Amino acid sequence: MPTGGSPANSAPGGGRATVRVVVVGDRATGKSSLIATVASENFPENVHPVLPLTRLPADSYPDGVPVVIVDTSSSLQYKGKLDEELKRADAIVLTYACDQHETIARLSTFWLPEIRRLKVKVPVIVVGCKLDLRDESSQTSLEQQMSPIMQQFREIETCMECSAAKFVQVPEVFYYAQKAVLHPTAPLFDQETQDLKPRCERALKRIFTLCDHDMDGSLNDEELNAFQVKCFNAPLQPAEIAGVKRVVQEKLPEGVNNRGLTLAGFFFLHALFIERGRLETTWMVLRKFGYNNDIELGDDFLSLPFKRCPDQSVELKSEAMEFLKGVFSSFDTDNDGVLHDPELNDLFSTAPESPWDEAPYKAAVERTASGGLSLSGFLSEWALMTLLDPVQSWANLIYIGYTGDPASALCVTRRKSLDRKRQQTERNVFQSFVFGPKNAGKSALLKSFLGRCSFDTSAQTDRRPVSNSYCRPFSDNYTLGSNECYAVNFVDRIGGTKKTLVLREIAEDGVQAFLSTRESLATCDVAVFVYDSSDEYSLRRAAELLMEVARRGEESGFGVPCLLIAAKDDLDSYPMAIKDSAMICEDMGIDAPVHVSVKERDMNNVFRRIVNAAEKPHLGIPETEIGRNQKRFRQLVNRSFMLASVGAAAAVVGLAAYRAYAARKNTSGLDLRAELSRNGNPKQPPTWHPFVAMPTFLTPSRPWQLSDPNFTSNCPSIFFHVLTTIGATFFFCLSFSNFFFIIIFLLLTIDGTLLEKRKSKPSTAALSLKEEKMHYPPAEQRPRARRSSSVVGSTDVRSDADKPAAPSPPKVPKN
Repeated sequence: MPTGGSPANSAPGGGRATVRVVVVGDRATGKSSLIATVASENFPENVHPVLPLTRLPADSYPDGVPVVIVDTSSSLQYKGKLDEELKRADAIVLTYACDQHETIARLSTFWLPEIRRLKVKVPVIVVGCKLDLRDESSQTSLEQQMSPIMQQFREIETCMECSAAKFVQVPEVFYYAQKAVLHPTAPLFDQETQDLKPRCERALKRIFTLCDHDMDGSLNDEELNAFQVKCFNAPLQPAEIAGVKRVVQEKLPEGVNNRGLTLAGFFFLHALFIERGRLETTWMVLRKFGYNNDIELGDDFLSLPFKRCPDQSVELKSEAMEFLKGVFSSFDTDNDGVLHDPELNDLFSTAPESPWDEAPYKAAVERTASGGLSLSGFLSEWALMTLLDPVQSWANLIYIGYTGDPASALCVTRRKSLDRKRQQTERNVFQSFVFGPKNAGKSALLKSFLGRCSFDTSAQTDRRPVSNSYCRPFSDNYTLGSNECYAVNFVDRIGGTKKTLVLREIAEDGVQAFLSTRESLATCDVAVFVYDSSDEYSLRRAAELLMEVARRGEESGFGVPCLLIAAKDDLDSYPMAIKDSAMICEDMGIDAPVHVSVKERDMNNVFRRIVNAAEKPHLGIPETEIGRNQKRFRQLVNRSFMLASVGAAAAVVGLAAYRAYAARKNTSGLDLRAELSRNGNPKQPPTWHPFVAMPTFLTPSRPWQLSDPNFTSNCPSIFFHVLTTIGATFFFCLSFSNFFFIIIFLLLTIDGTLLEKRKSKPSTAALSLKEEKMHYPPAEQRPRARRSSSVVGSTDVRSDADKPAAPSPPKVPKN
């Protein structure tokens, strides 16, 4: 068995960076001398009344955690600072003077009650200083002096005496203070009964079960050695294992059998370590298996790798469900298909406590006549716990032996907003909020869902359920909040599939507080409104609650399908009940009420209808008049923006295309001018038609012809003009947002800048024309061109002989 050492891959002291120790006590009891001596290992002749912070390095003690020591003053003027330091302390060293008996009395009359008054719950080390000055004739021992005080104040971890002048047990004072913080006794051991505390036993039982690989109820030599290596990174020799078994067998014969060390022997060993002051051994084992100082699994083991939105829920995967079915079978020792209370206690004996002994799980599922849990009730409890508290569900899965990772056990459902868009859901667990006025039948509806309610048919006027011997009525206070209760069960679907339905009752007087938060309806799949069909006020109040929920859904964006349930259908309804309920449903846009009678067991498939409504999250969502107006306004805005966007896009495309075409037209005009200059006809300037991009000479001898290639090429220009005009008009008529004006302005500015740059840069044709003007003679010196009357246009028909010769290159003078 372990003999010491640090656990492998484990942070010292449970991950603490430092231990803060505050030293308090009466004046002149030796506080400052004690601190100065432990820091310098020498007794100072002169010491300040109050020392500054003193830090002992990490290598001062075996745990490797630095100790910060805080000196204090007992003067009244520093009372506020003293209280502040006590509240920040990890441990307290309370001093008294061994040569001053009045300081011992002050421990129980002032200092320890003062610590309790401040609600400081940290270990206290009582230290008697100035041991070298104590009267040797005194026959009172330390145990006789401190035993009554320790019985009265359980926060005292240990008592000891020291002498700073003689350097007697000075380092031990702060070693025990550090040890009380890093390895506390209180969570592990009961000093009165001298036994392990229940939570410690549960944790050690889980560790024993995990190390018992062959599941025979004992740890053999191989399993013991593997346990030692895992926790302390050091194997045990066969002789050491035999010695451990011999010690256990001498003190506890049932602690060892022919297969190895039993669970009772495992408990005995750890109790023995604690009694001998070696608490660090048990703490090393616990921390290696993930436990914190509260003997619960720490955050590192319970952190879930996923985040979720308010309208997303967590469900168990099929792998976890199969594991739970196997656990149910293994703990059903009598094979009756039911887990009774002793079997359930045994199942959760490795958890800190049974999670289903308190609200909201205690009475939330169907029980058998004997009070046991069937398999469906067992799985329903797990589904409810996973829905309400996924971290707790994951922790209890680990406690009962699940070895997989969170991703294999839990899954996050799709967002409800996305389910509404896709008009379907993939969820297997639905939660329905049950609203309604008092005495409308909400609790009876939940009880009937669990099969608990029956009625005395001999008293037809009595509407209250009469419980069978196995029917337990709902408690008024088993709630998460105020007056809320849950009921969860499986609902059979058409085709043989099953869905888990969770009904949560919301009390009438708690609706306002419940709906006060924006995300109050985010976890709801269906809202059910129950009213007494024989009471007009009940229907009117249910309609008011429906209106409140609908408005909250519209404001928050978490609208949910809603159903009206007319309870107590066996009673005579008031005359206008059907018409009033139909009018309410028509105004809100939901289905007609579902009439049920729990008394006559006529439920009208109400739970299946709730599940059907949850499976169609886009239907049955109520709308108020304000909501309808807001919806129409949003639709109008969306359509306007869409049309404005289309108009803006058309205008931008048209303007950009026209600009590009205009730039190409200017380039073509420059080329034509250059050609006319070459042909010697500069007196006929080109005339521009407003809808024609190409220049043309308007002469009577050249009429428009559809077959004219110039006319055909001009059609795109006309198209761009028309498109631009229509798009711009369309845009300015429909757009009312400055955003589009800014976009258009920016686009036109950028396009205009680029066009100016193109204009400022001469084209190739202009450059060639400029070069030709440099070589050709002036116009009056050039021969006139002869025009042919039979040819229309600017075509040069001169013969090669009549054309002027090309200018000869300049002659280079000879040297």
